[in-house]
Amino acid sequence: MAQITAKMVKELRERTGAGVMDAKKALVEVDGDMDKAVQFLHDKGMAKAAKKADRVAAEGLTGVYVDGNVAAITEINSETDFVSQNDKFVKLVDDVTKAIAEGKPADMEAAQDLDMGDGNTLAQAFVDATATIGEKIALRRFALEEKTDDQEFGAYQHNGGQIGVITVLEGADAETAKHLAMHIAAMSPKVISPDELDEEFITERLAEMNHKIDQDNESRALVNKKPLPHLVYGSAKQLSDDVLAKAKEDIKAELKEEGKPEKIWDKIIPGKMQRFIDDNTQVDKQYAVLSQDYIMDDSKTVGEFLKEKGAKLVAFQRFEVGEGIEKKEEDFAAEVREQMR
Repeated sequence: MAQITAKMVKELRERTGAGVMDAKKALVEVDGDMDKAVQFLHDKGMAKAAKKADRVAAEGLTGVYVDGNVAAITEINSETDFVSQNDKFVKLVDDVTKAIAEGKPADMEAAQDLDMGDGNTLAQAFVDATATIGEKIALRRFALEEKTDDQEFGAYQHNGGQIGVITVLEGADAETAKHLAMHIAAMSPKVISPDELDEEFITERLAEMNHKIDQDNESRALVNKKPLPHLVYGSAKQLSDDVLAKAKEDIKAELKEEGKPEKIWDKIIPGKMQRFIDDNTQVDKQYAVLSQDYIMDDSKTVGEFLKEKGAKLVAFQRFEVGEGIEKKEEDFAAEVREQMR
């Protein structure tokens, strides 16, 4: 049997990223043949990855990389937050996001075949990471945005990479593009304009908001506070000319009932109409970025801010780690009891 030296173990580790004991075991199994040891670890990694395939990986990091007129954003998951701070994991996120920006794959299947620059494919990089790190490591999703020479990217990551954002702006500088990316990270819009919200989505969100009002009213009743009214509309898409005309007539009737002189109505009505519009576009304000109050100056909306800058939001991507994944509930007390048995 060939003698397994520390130099051989070091070389195998450098080629595969395996741990010391795994590298030594592989060399022993194949009698010191380096190429066979690499294949042994590869097969072992595939087996480990297969065993971990059904585990829930809901932690991890986002990656953001800009390469000229192309920007990529990724979400790469691990099973625990502890592992997501591992240097190897962080490097994997950076390398994969860079490879996607440069390779511009059409879909997830095409992404698996990307060359990672070390002779391995992206798919193999995740097999190796799962074997080396000891948890399920997976590329959950990615998106690519392209811009023209006269457009600007804004890139921002928040909370150590838990949230990643890319914006594409026209007629704006890099600072404005980044500030808008920061706004989107904080406010979590889903679309650019209210025009992109469909009626079913608006109706469902409006029902949720009214349910919340019902809950608030239960609390208000306990302290003899006047109940809050339900929202009738949620989006500017629902505020037709007829709806706005009726709202105006209702305001006039209210002013008349209050005994306000008719000669001052024209000064009061615009403010009340704006309040009506604000109250009945709450879905827009939550989900459409142009309708949201700008986080750095809430006296104006994002749309108004961009108009002042002579800028237009062309596209954005926002990834938040774990969003939409049903995480496994851990019962640590039960786990300890099981281990004690």
